[in-house]
Amino acid sequence: MAKRIYDLEDRLVIFSGNVILFSKSLPSDKAGKHLEDQIVRSSTSTALNYGEAQGAESTKDKIHKLRSL
Repeated sequence: MAKRIYDLEDRLVIFSGNVILFSKSLPSDKAGKHLEDQIVRSSTSTALNYGEAQGAESTKDKIHKLRSL
């Protein structure tokens, strides 16, 4: 059986980019802007938090950082 390679960080970055592109299609009224801001912040923070967790100095530190995802 072939070993699976998980490219989660790459997929999260691509997801964030796709959400940003999608957010540009939202209406430019007050509600649309509010939703755009929220969805962009939410989608991009996951990729950044995961990347930070990968740089953890210990297993304990990594678990702590991944719990916040």
